[in-house]
Amino acid sequence: MDWISHARITGTALKNWLVAQCLDSLCVAGIWFIGLLIIGIPWALLWALIAGLLQFIPNFGAVGAVIGPALLGAFSDDSMRFFHVLILFAVVMVLDGFFLQPYLMKRTAKVPFWASLVMPIVLGIMIPFWGVLLAPPLLAVIYAFKRRNLPAPQPKQ
Repeated sequence: MDWISHARITGTALKNWLVAQCLDSLCVAGIWFIGLLIIGIPWALLWALIAGLLQFIPNFGAVGAVIGPALLGAFSDDSMRFFHVLILFAVVMVLDGFFLQPYLMKRTAKVPFWASLVMPIVLGIMIPFWGVLLAPPLLAVIYAFKRRNLPAPQPKQ
């Protein structure tokens, strides 16, 4: 097996991961939009689009997405809007972390559900921040090679 085949498999796996990540971002933006409309936060579409874009940044993106709506909720005439935004944030985090991301990774990149849950945690402990950032695309590549049952590349002599 030559390096071109390995590069092709890796490229396809990374493309599948990107598709899964884009679908996840779209779903998260939709959940934010519906939730913010229900709560009554102004500019719900803008905040949902920002949340969808920030979804590409692991851990910190979700926190960045809640700042704007939370501030609008805190300074609104209804004092409970702030808490409703925080509840929506918790719901989005749980739905995305435990259901959406693992499901989309399994369906698009063919990564098992359990691996999508465990590997970011393990790599996040071993290599803080970078482990969580690299876990999903790395899993996509590993499972692409595993599906093909390809031997590791051997150095030429």
